[in-house]
Amino acid sequence: MVFSETGYKDKVFFPKSGITKRELIQYYERIAPFMLPYLIDRPLTLHRFPDGIAQKGFFQKHASDYFPDWIKTVKIKKKDGWVNHVLCNDQDTLTYLAYQGTISFHITLSRLGKLDYPDRLIFDLDPSGNDFEQVMNGAQVLRKLLGETLNLPTYFMLTGSKGVHVVVPLMCVENFDEVRAFTKQIAFYLAEKYPEDFTIAMRKDQRQGRLFIDYLRNSYAQTAICPFSVRAFENAPIALPVSWAELQVIKSSQAFTIKSIFKRIMKVEDPWKDFQQNAVILSSPKKKMQNLIGTED
Repeated sequence: MVFSETGYKDKVFFPKSGITKRELIQYYERIAPFMLPYLIDRPLTLHRFPDGIAQKGFFQKHASDYFPDWIKTVKIKKKDGWVNHVLCNDQDTLTYLAYQGTISFHITLSRLGKLDYPDRLIFDLDPSGNDFEQVMNGAQVLRKLLGETLNLPTYFMLTGSKGVHVVVPLMCVENFDEVRAFTKQIAFYLAEKYPEDFTIAMRKDQRQGRLFIDYLRNSYAQTAICPFSVRAFENAPIALPVSWAELQVIKSSQAFTIKSIFKRIMKVEDPWKDFQQNAVILSSPKKKMQNLIGTED
């Protein structure tokens, strides 16, 4: 799909780093083969910055009336009505949305056909400041609990902001309420076991420098940043799936940008290539978690 360059070829979207709207669009055109598998059939929330990150952006769930007819949408029920979400199932749509000033793409944790049943659960490790070492310490503890104690496959992603997502693939057997209850139990357990390190307090003024274990996005209609999405920060960092070994030597959640990512992709095998093949049912991990809590009461 070819779009007119008028009005965007010289527009700077990232002022300090000088990255233009053209470069953003070109990135999404090039990354499409890697990113589309994570986007397909997932209702989107768009984070748009029509004039770049120097101006305040906005989140958009409902598709704009002026979007062309070939942009696919889906009506999703919400508490007080319906939302007509955009779907991004092809490169043309991805390019068009970037052309509209979409910098970041946020996806649901479930796909069309089983919207009530997530195919992954996510813990977002969010530091109170910019302490990535704190994030890594938290990731180590959570990895041990999930992977060794509960025998769950664990995957990791730099958010491109400050933190790390710890992700477990699911077989779409448990609904959002069940998954959220399980992740809440884990987050509360860690916050109680390591009260000086972890917190489940949403408000930053209540965190007292501790690492926030965000389990709340494991809910119907909540979203998470899509792998390979750009974030609205200088240098245009991206959210990137990484292996545990790679994560241990990374110094920042913003370690990879639209200008460095393709060299890394050529050198490193996809750490999430077997993600869906390792999907699990949570019945056994739930029992193990109950036993763990009972043992330590």
